[in-house]
Amino acid sequence: MIHFTVYGEPVAQGRPRASTINGRVRMYDPAKSKDFKKYVKLVASQHRPVQLITGPVVMKVKIFKPSLKSFSKKKTAAAERGELRPLTKPDVDNYVKGIKDALKSVVWKDDSQVVDLHISKWYSETPRIEVTITELVGGY
Repeated sequence: MIHFTVYGEPVAQGRPRASTINGRVRMYDPAKSKDFKKYVKLVASQHRPVQLITGPVVMKVKIFKPSLKSFSKKKTAAAERGELRPLTKPDVDNYVKGIKDALKSVVWKDDSQVVDLHISKWYSETPRIEVTITELVGGY
């Protein structure tokens, strides 16, 4: 099992941008998404397996967004206890896209190996993303 925490405000995968150079269209990641992927890759590389995982994996991701400044002390405390959860955009799957991309060639060969994915969004005074990856043995 591999477990690591990426501290800082979570960044969702942005829409790809396009530019035209010499009549050819070039697609690229927005700077914020690109920088976040590099950061996730750096943190994950400190927990990388000896060999890349080649089989199916289960991935659990807990996204902790910063508590809103408009929250009262009571609401902030409820959010810390997990009683108040974020309903705002971006969607949870947009956060995971960038994380999965960043882990390619660091933890696994390809993000298509993720066969079971659990994602949850929370509020916290300490924004972060907690990632747990478990290799499935025997496909179960």
